[in-house]
This record gives sequence, structure tokens and C-alpha cells, in this order.
Amino acid sequence: MKTFWVLFRKEMLELIRNYKMIWMPIVFILFGLTEPLTAFYLPDIINSVGDLPEGTVISIPTPSSEEVLLSTISQFSTFGVLIIVLGFMGMIAGERKSGNAVMVLVKPVSYAAYIYSKWMAAFVLVWISYGLGMISSWYYIQVLFNGIGFTAFLQGFLVYGLWLTFILTLVVFMSSLVKTSGLAGFFTIGIAIVLTFVSGYMTKTLKWSPGQLSNYVNEIVLYSTWPDHLTGTIIFTVILCLAILLIAPPLYKKKDLI
Repeated sequence: MKTFWVLFRKEMLELIRNYKMIWMPIVFILFGLTEPLTAFYLPDIINSVGDLPEGTVISIPTPSSEEVLLSTISQFSTFGVLIIVLGFMGMIAGERKSGNAVMVLVKPVSYAAYIYSKWMAAFVLVWISYGLGMISSWYYIQVLFNGIGFTAFLQGFLVYGLWLTFILTLVVFMSSLVKTSGLAGFFTIGIAIVLTFVSGYMTKTLKWSPGQLSNYVNEIVLYSTWPDHLTGTIIFTVILCLAILLIAPPLYKKKDLI
């Protein structure tokens, strides 16, 4: 355990040195601010920059607070996931390719401590970034629109955060299996896309799939209800993340010895 915390502090320091601890939260905050500000000021923007005939009136329905929040989450589903994958796909694969991993693992450091310390540091950064982005969006929704209930916001925040945690766990796992960062990112994005696509069409068969978490968030935010199968999905996703983390060290060690 002592080795784990030493490695964890090292990883956190590395995130500060390579500026991930700065630019990743900033990017998520910008995503969080963009949707409510754009939705509120869009008519004014169109009127000020649009080359329209005199007397033209553009009427754009004002979206609800729930729709604006879901638009923010949609941004995280695309660009946010992409940032997480690009930011951490070389966390292990890159060090293995450069030889830095060997320098650490020749010391009395277990493969489990090495991988778990990296995952934990990335987990902390992802949740800080995601949390700041969602809070920024929620604040401006409260100011510019009718507002949204804190309970619904908090539930949606935690549920969607679990999906991002699953993506992070997957990219760290893939990074431990391959020696090329690009392949780790490619496999992670591919699995995420396939899982989301299949889960969207097989809602009854894959009702506990992690890919359903986004759909359940929509129900929470729009209707302020807890979907029937969401508890099972949360439990299954947590178990799946733990299982992935459990098998990552022995598989990484096996690949390292080949």
C-alpha cells in the first residue's frame, strides 16, 4: 500500500508537470459554459451577424433547463470522451515504448501498484474536470433559465460520471495491453461506439449494459425519476470496472514477459 501511494503522488505530480491538471479542467469548463450561453444568446447572435432582409423576424424557441443540461452532457459524450481517451491512452503504452516502465518495474514495485496508481491519478483528474464542467453548466442554467432541481442534477451527474469512469478504466486497460498509444485509443473508442450503438437498439436485452447509462441520465433529468433498471446497471458497471482492473496487472505482466 505504501508503494501505491508513493506511485500515486508521483503520477499526480506528473499530471501537473505535463499541464494535464490545467488544460483538461479548462476544456471541460468551456464545454460546460458553451451550451447554456449559446442556447440563451443564440437569437441575439443570429440577429447581429446574420445578413437578413429588413423586417425579418427569427423566432427560436427557448430550450428548457433540462434540454440545455442534456446538451452539455451530449458534448461530454463526444468531445469529453475523446479528451479522456487522447489524454490517457499513452499512460502505460507510452511508458512501455519509451522504456520508463522498465525503470520503475525493476524496483520492488508490483504490476498492480503500477497500474492502479496510474488509474487512480487519472480518475481524480477526470472527476475534477468533469465536476467543474458540470457545475459551470448548472450555474449558468440556474442564472439564465428556469433552473433545474439539485437532486436531478446530482443523480445525473453521478450516473454519467460512472460512464466516464468506465471509459477511463477501458483506456487504461487497453493501454496496458498494447505497446502503441494510438491502438489503445482506437480500441477504446471503437468499443465505446459499438457498446453505445448496440445498447441503444437492444434496450431490453442489454438493459444493464454500461452503454445504457446515457439513456438513463436522460430519464433522470427530463422526468426526475429513477429508471427501473438503473440500479442494476450501476452495480454491473462497477463490477465490470473492478474486473477489468483486476485482470489488467497479470495480463500486462504476461505481455511484458513475452
